[in-house]
Amino acid sequence: MSTGYADGRQETRLERYTKFWQKDLTRESEVDSKGRLDKYTDVVNGYYDGATVMTEYGWARSFHFSRFYKGEGFAASLARQEHYLAAHMGLRPGMIVLDVGCGVGAPAREIARFCDVQIVGLNINEFQLGRARQYTEEAGLSDQITFVKGDFMKLSEQFGENRFDAVYGIEATIHAPIWEGVYGEIFKVLKPGGVFGVYEWCMTDAWDPSIPSHRELAHQIEIGSGIPELRPMKLARQAMKNVGFQIDHEEDLADRPDEIPWYYPLEGDILKAQTAWDYFTVWRMSWSGKLVTHTAVRFMEMLGLLPKGTWEVGESLKVAGDALVKAGQAKVSPFTSPWSVGADWLPC
Repeated sequence: MSTGYADGRQETRLERYTKFWQKDLTRESEVDSKGRLDKYTDVVNGYYDGATVMTEYGWARSFHFSRFYKGEGFAASLARQEHYLAAHMGLRPGMIVLDVGCGVGAPAREIARFCDVQIVGLNINEFQLGRARQYTEEAGLSDQITFVKGDFMKLSEQFGENRFDAVYGIEATIHAPIWEGVYGEIFKVLKPGGVFGVYEWCMTDAWDPSIPSHRELAHQIEIGSGIPELRPMKLARQAMKNVGFQIDHEEDLADRPDEIPWYYPLEGDILKAQTAWDYFTVWRMSWSGKLVTHTAVRFMEMLGLLPKGTWEVGESLKVAGDALVKAGQAKVSPFTSPWSVGADWLPC
């Protein structure tokens, strides 16, 4: 019998999560891929029911990657990444802004402070929403940020059309079963002249699915990141245009000649830590740090302190972390472009 928790987590979703993929890529079929896309809400909820607490502990409350300047602290780089998107979007005081796939609300809190805007955070996962509301209340920002449960594939049903001055998504819309679907809904809820800014998770143009190692990396990142299907950058670009957006700005952050690579914390090499505080962050990504964390999770699950299935989701996180480093080194990585796109004109 499945156990449902008061905080929204469900053991059935957790235990079923990794079964959406074949662990052996050679056994993966169209049936598996279609199953994930058709049941994308189950994939996403199962993943975040298990991964949220571990990601907060092992990474941060901002569930995204960032660039690093030499000597820059981990927390500072995450905040700068969020500021960079907000600045490109031209967010200004008084704007009503939608955050699609808001996680536990850390980017919304940072952007609300930085730009003095009103933000509505949308999330399909009840567990994350509860934590987002708690952290936002503790930060004294509940009058500036609200959180609602919803599916970003059905935004116009929930909010109506022409509702928001701006919409942003930070490494979240990759969870959608099809980009035209989520981008089209974002287009509808934007006011005429509004702006959509997004950090999109997609494979770079260097990724070639005919190369077995490239396909394997994508498969490992998917299963460890709750992504039904990783897609190439060119499809995201075309999807935006297909629904009526005009692209004002686009760049590939993975292609920047940074001295410190974006994936360095995932390497788990404490000698590369940029600040004293970051030694602990990087250690948690090391083999010994992961051993301690995942052993603790295993025992907590056995004692009933964590829902069943949490440990297995955690194991998939380790697989994704290693794959992300390899993908970053090969320049096929899914840490990629911020787009700033305008909704000044309607699609034909």
